[in-house]
Amino acid sequence: MTCSRCNHDLDHCHGTLVIHADTQGDCTDPDCVDLEIVRHTLVIECTELDGGCSCTVVAQESQLLRVS
Repeated sequence: MTCSRCNHDLDHCHGTLVIHADTQGDCTDPDCVDLEIVRHTLVIECTELDGGCSCTVVAQESQLLRVS
């Protein structure tokens, strides 16, 4: 099986783009250098990661401080 985007020489990434609470992203492919959403077929929020993400804890604590 081959990737149709590879076959057509389209700029893309085979990794999953993970979007964090501060809207920054990182990719599961260590060779990925361009974190644009359009380059990634798979995009998830960090809250969907098994075990969660430390940035969501920081965001929640920050929100609690603003409310109190």
